[in-house]
Amino acid sequence: MAKLTTKKKRGMRKKFFTAEIPLTATKVQVYGYSPEEMEGNIVKIDLTKSMRGKNVELRAKLKVDGEKLSGELLSLKILPVYIRRVMRRGVSYIEDSFDVDCKDAKLRIKPFMLTRKRVSRAIKTEIRNITKKHLEGKIRIKNTKEIFSEIMANKLQKELSLKIKKIYPLGLCEIRTIEVIGKVSPKKEDVEKETKKE
Repeated sequence: MAKLTTKKKRGMRKKFFTAEIPLTATKVQVYGYSPEEMEGNIVKIDLTKSMRGKNVELRAKLKVDGEKLSGELLSLKILPVYIRRVMRRGVSYIEDSFDVDCKDAKLRIKPFMLTRKRVSRAIKTEIRNITKKHLEGKIRIKNTKEIFSEIMANKLQKELSLKIKKIYPLGLCEIRTIEVIGKVSPKKEDVEKETKKE
């Protein structure tokens, strides 16, 4: 349950409102005076049960959609407790962080991988380069909802793992964090089209 802190209004009572969050069957109950006052508030949803024990947290920003509250996806994050649980001795871990534009937003991606045995620095670098190139190619042609959905279904990670397998087999391949960090700036061609129309 998400709690809202607002100033008390005369003649109004707080009550629960239901917010629908994309990609989840969960209906979040938020507590406040009206849906309008809750716009912009951030809710966190624990997806551990639906992700079969993988400790994942989804963050969404509330917005008013007609008379209803809905959520705008902000981030999907694997919690540190899960990372600690999967770590093993005698393996190498590879992580990275980079920004990439999708169809409707600018995203920050943080992949996390474990090899089956210790590997050299050169192999780690090659795996990072392939990971970045593969993810950028996949993400640019999709929107935020599609990308989050594929990560939750483990589709993006599986494709990446098979790609890296040609270099070195992985024991674990995950997207540790994906977050929306901004809107995509309009493309030069689109700006020129708009200018011609005017």
